[in-house]
Amino acid sequence: MRRLLQPLWVLLALIFLLEAWLWDHLEPVVARIVALIPLWAIKAWIAEKVQRLSPPLTLIVFLVPVILLFPLKVLGLWLLAHHYWVGAMAVIVFAKLMGVGVAAFIFDVTRPKLLQMAWFRWLYESVLLIRARALELVAPIMDRVKAVLRSLRSNSSSRWMRLVQRIRHRVQSARSRVT
Repeated sequence: MRRLLQPLWVLLALIFLLEAWLWDHLEPVVARIVALIPLWAIKAWIAEKVQRLSPPLTLIVFLVPVILLFPLKVLGLWLLAHHYWVGAMAVIVFAKLMGVGVAAFIFDVTRPKLLQMAWFRWLYESVLLIRARALELVAPIMDRVKAVLRSLRSNSSSRWMRLVQRIRHRVQSARSRVT
């Protein structure tokens, strides 16, 4: 049974790691945007207000982005239901990136207060543990993928170059026929 569920666990681990990767990589992007735009004043204002809140009220502040972005996700689902595939994907991806980015921004401000709640600290540490286990689960697969890519690159680089040159030649000859 364990062997049968292995692909499911790998898929779940990959999804979890994608979420973690987005979190890790969007937080610095949001930090740079905050540095460019005078959002540092807003962040300072939010941090000051959060300091006065109790941990449960801080949790509400942390959940605000989820609530605010919910209509965008509904719009994405509506677009999917009406077969507006490109628009739906654009809205869903935008909502996802915004959600992760804003959540990272808000979590940075609210983390100290949230970690004062025992159940939140347990949940936070559990997520970090799950992330470490997901990395352990996916690491051998990623090592194999990297090895295959390295061998393709080193063994067949001349084949790839010939292929690129053939494609370039076809594009250039197609352009010359058009003009």
